[in-house]
Amino acid sequence: MARLAQTAGLTDVQQEILSTVRDFVDKEIIPVATELEHRDEYPQAIVDGLKELGLFGLMIPEEYGGLGESLLTYALCVEEIARGWMSVSGIINTHFIVAYMLKQHGTQEQKDHFLPRMAAGDIRGAFSMSEPGLGSDVSAITSKAVKDGDEYVLNGQKMWLTNGGTSSLVAVLVRSDEGHSPEEAAAKPHKSMTTFLVEKEPGFGEVRPGLTIPGKIDKMGYKGVDTTELIMDGLRVPADRVLGGVTGRGFYQMMDGVEVGRVNVAARGCGVAQRAFELGVRYAQQRHTFGKPIAQHQAIQFKLAEMATKVEAAHAMMVNAARKKDSGERNDLEAGMAKYLASEYCKEVVEDAFRIHGGYGFSKEYEIERLYREAPMLLIGEGTAEIQKMIIGRRLLEEYRFQG
Repeated sequence: MARLAQTAGLTDVQQEILSTVRDFVDKEIIPVATELEHRDEYPQAIVDGLKELGLFGLMIPEEYGGLGESLLTYALCVEEIARGWMSVSGIINTHFIVAYMLKQHGTQEQKDHFLPRMAAGDIRGAFSMSEPGLGSDVSAITSKAVKDGDEYVLNGQKMWLTNGGTSSLVAVLVRSDEGHSPEEAAAKPHKSMTTFLVEKEPGFGEVRPGLTIPGKIDKMGYKGVDTTELIMDGLRVPADRVLGGVTGRGFYQMMDGVEVGRVNVAARGCGVAQRAFELGVRYAQQRHTFGKPIAQHQAIQFKLAEMATKVEAAHAMMVNAARKKDSGERNDLEAGMAKYLASEYCKEVVEDAFRIHGGYGFSKEYEIERLYREAPMLLIGEGTAEIQKMIIGRRLLEEYRFQG
């Protein structure tokens, strides 16, 4: 079968990695995804398979036991995995955001301590910014760290942690007004935030003194992967677990990680849209009405043409954003555009595939029903469409500033 969304200029190594991942998705994920999703069951066997393939160390440098691959390679692997089941791509996404933040901003001791075990998949990462009353306003974080000798005491409630239960390392963003007056902290909240590297036992309940992970949040879609709250009540963290060793840099460290996350969400949108197109074009050739396959009706052909074009466009923008980040250049504009377009197009392609299926699309026997519930998460994950448009608009005004 001819495939959409091919990527030009890949090395032999990249092509081999993608071929291996694609085969794994076709054989190990797609056949079981819908059943596991309906049971909201963590895909342990699939995760173990990804661990064997070395995917948890895909972007971690070779000196720490990883494969040292680019963000582009990672994004293309995520696209393939999301094509099989989006929840699995979420399991590795937060892991890689934390690994990336450690690689870019961690102290040498922190890198030596965490990255080799993260590359092996023995430590799984999660990261935490959001809070119950926070939404997209990161500057309104109320969770706080107060220094006490060689430790910090953390208090507060965090929300929407992907891998909250299964992770053993969480990067947590909190306020730390150390060195700032109350007036300075209020005027420049972004400069009084710190990222802490919090180690914990996997599981639910009190996973270390002062840290509780309540049970999984029951969601409309994006099942299987555990999404949780995180409650800190007198949680003591050593000072050497401040990411980078210096307080007040947490917001910028997190935003750097989120740019990687936005490329990931764009890749997930591309993968889900590709699968929806595959399901739609196959069903359109199998289903007959008025004496011929519905694929031969012009109305359906128009839908297929629009769906395929959207898949291609989203893929191209995602690849561009990944390559920009790999080049070392600022990519918040490209990442915002890719995330915005891919998530919106994903929703539209999935809905068109759902319409092509007719009444059968409403049945849980058909895979498109699962995709129809999964696509909306991409509209809000790593920043809503409105947040992406704010980022895009501000960056455009910087680039096209009128001189007059």
